[in-house]
Order: sequence, then C-alpha cells, then structure tokens
Amino acid sequence: MQTTPNPPPDLPAPIAGYFAHETTSPAAVARCFTDDALVVDERHEHRGRAAIEAWNAAANGKFTFTTELLAAEFDGPLITVRANVTGTFPGSPIQLHFRFTLAGGLISRLEIAP
Repeated sequence: MQTTPNPPPDLPAPIAGYFAHETTSPAAVARCFTDDALVVDERHEHRGRAAIEAWNAAANGKFTFTTELLAAEFDGPLITVRANVTGTFPGSPIQLHFRFTLAGGLISRLEIAP
C-alpha cells in the first residue's frame, strides 16, 4: 500500500502527514488527528485516536492499494482532497474524496466517500 509521494501543493501539515503515513504507520496517522476526531469510512465511524489507529491498521492489513492524489480544494477549515485509489479491494479502481476538517492545527474530522 502506498501514497504517491507528490501530494498537491500547500496541504496543511496534518493532511500531508496523513497521506505520508497512511501506508506505513497507523500511530503516525493517529497523531494527525485531535483526541476526539471522527473518521467516517464505508459508512462506519471511528472516533478518537485509538480507534483511528486501529482503523488504519486494519485497512493496511486487509488490502493492498495505492493512492494517487489529484487535487485539493480549500474552504476555510474544510479541505477536500480528490484521489484515485487502486488496489485489491472490491470496486477498484475508484476516485475518492477525502473531506478533512481542521481544528487547532489537527484533523478533527475525515470523511472518505466517492
């Protein structure tokens, strides 16, 4: 599993960190989030750093995939990153939108959807 090494320019540090570590370190991914952050992925909610770390570890263990970052849109604390994701999961390849909300210099919410 990997993320392309060239994310769209000017991504805030916690979002750049999320993509830099999503395939290598669930603990580093979790540190990009606030203590009470929420991730919504495949209609399942994962709240708090421990749950987010477990979610990321499970994804890494279950599927092999690559993420190609395409574009980013900024709207105040809401940043939407569009990416092509290809891998061993049903429905691959798929274009996904990663909708991040920032608070206090960290990610407070991430929703992943087509």
